[in-house]
Amino acid sequence: MTLAPQSVTLTTDLPGRTSPYRIADVRPQISGVILKRMFTEGGLVQAQQQLYQIDPAPYEAAEKSAEAALDHAKAEFASANAQGERYQMLKNSNAISKADFDTAISNQGQAQADVESAQAALDTAKINLVYTKVLSPITGRTGRSITEGALVTTNQTTNLVTVQQLDPIYVDIPQSTSLLLRFKSEIASGQIKAVGDNEAQVTLTLEDGSKYDQPGRLQFAEVTVDQGTGSVILRAVFPNSSNLLLPGMFVTAHLEEGISENALLVAQQCVTNDPQGNHTVLVVTKDSKVELRTIQTDRAIKNDWLVTGGLQAGDRVIISGIQKAKPGATVHATEQASGMAAQ
Repeated sequence: MTLAPQSVTLTTDLPGRTSPYRIADVRPQISGVILKRMFTEGGLVQAQQQLYQIDPAPYEAAEKSAEAALDHAKAEFASANAQGERYQMLKNSNAISKADFDTAISNQGQAQADVESAQAALDTAKINLVYTKVLSPITGRTGRSITEGALVTTNQTTNLVTVQQLDPIYVDIPQSTSLLLRFKSEIASGQIKAVGDNEAQVTLTLEDGSKYDQPGRLQFAEVTVDQGTGSVILRAVFPNSSNLLLPGMFVTAHLEEGISENALLVAQQCVTNDPQGNHTVLVVTKDSKVELRTIQTDRAIKNDWLVTGGLQAGDRVIISGIQKAKPGATVHATEQASGMAAQ
């Protein structure tokens, strides 16, 4: 086959795993017995939707007790305030001692503090009563849940349920820092088509080999380098309105890096390796001699290698009869017809 430059779309395949866009582990903020579960496991819930009802009876009683304590504190404050006003008039006429006046003013201040403390206790009781209605912090899909009748405690370590937002969804891709730097350079130069600030368009192949029908975008923000492996996590975001993508799935992301207008492709079947691991091919020189040529390749494109060195346009590469062709031998080469094997 005589090599000729051609236009080739360059892509990079990036293995990764899907993860939720948002995830919330729902835990109780008060103790009590679950009276009712108000959603279906695996179903979609909205932000601030009630998920559970914890027995509110003890918290309703605590609220009423706090209200009564506040009323009593307000009455005591009113009495202390009235006494303070009377003592102020008596003090002006020197009818009471300074010690009695100071005591009355102190009682007035204490009564005011008691009102504020009782108000805070009432506010806490109302908050705890609200907490008996366990709400979803985000919109998403629910997982496995506890059942009615379960006893829960404040800030327990066991989740009541986990809610995950799956639309959009992340694809996390571990890659070397050198690849990350190459992507950033190609985006800056315009070689990779960007769809936003520092973002590139990505397509997806699922575990069964099917193509995901909606493109995503590759994000470079908030990546960290693993000091042990020198790798980073690239994060792509994909729309997932159909919920086809689920957390934990293995997928392959494809990033289109650009178009090489003068690429040289060699069939993988005619490329071998020497003892040092270098790629080699057999070429036919102008005087019909077989020559062993060491080549440099960049990547595989379908069934071909993209050649970056060792060959040039016009070189004749042996693609059939390689076992019979020996370096230095004189051969008669037949050009491969389209879709046909060489003679």
